[in-house]
Amino acid sequence: MRSHLKLAIIALCLVNVNCKEQPKEAIKGNGGEQVELENDADNVDVIVKRAVEAHGGPLYDTAHYQFVFRNKLYTFNNKKGYTYTVHFIDSIGNRTADYLINGTLERTINEKAVALSKKDIAKYSNALNSVIYFATLPHKLLDSAVIKEHVGHAIIKEEQYDVVKVTFEQKGGGEDFDDIFMYWINKNSHYIDYLAYSYNVNGGGVRFRSAYNPRTVDGIRFQDYINWEAPVGTSLIALPALFEKGTLKELSRIETEDVQNLDAKDTVD
Repeated sequence: MRSHLKLAIIALCLVNVNCKEQPKEAIKGNGGEQVELENDADNVDVIVKRAVEAHGGPLYDTAHYQFVFRNKLYTFNNKKGYTYTVHFIDSIGNRTADYLINGTLERTINEKAVALSKKDIAKYSNALNSVIYFATLPHKLLDSAVIKEHVGHAIIKEEQYDVVKVTFEQKGGGEDFDDIFMYWINKNSHYIDYLAYSYNVNGGGVRFRSAYNPRTVDGIRFQDYINWEAPVGTSLIALPALFEKGTLKELSRIETEDVQNLDAKDTVD
């Protein structure tokens, strides 16, 4: 009888321990508010949510900004879906503009609509999408087509990082859904300090990007990147070690210039 009672007490204790609510970690969101996240260091959704909060959080959902990239003027407006635009002067002096509204592309030349082939629609949509994607990282990592995987930890220049691999569902993943990305998210700041990707078009390529010139514009963080080239076939996970050894070749600079919050500008005007 006593042995049965003892076993019952032990079983009850085990139930109480296992059913105890897991602790949550509170971090400060972009506006200083406390954001509760599950206290699971290797949970990829938690890691990415922390990064989004650190870079801009819910401000992305209604953000309306413009910036200049390689002499072209870009805007993104995330209210009521999304609207992305790019305005530029083409090689023969025409004023060209692309409007990508919830996935539908329209082009005007000298303010007149022009018809485009399916190939050109895909090409211009992808180009515009790509620029906004990188400029607003890590906001788009929350999209439903994104497949995220926590693949380990790393130390780069004495800083600790979570390493997150990203692939895409074919449906909703865009033209280059088979590209592979990797992000190194700082364990302390939750910023994306480094990223890498491999692609297959035009013979393929491998790139590693290191962030610099971070600035926060009305609550949203923008960063520029040095774009480093690695030989085709190089493993993405190996790129930080090659970067620290100085064996990667600088290919270009990804610089978003003259960033402005258009809603704030309208308020002032």
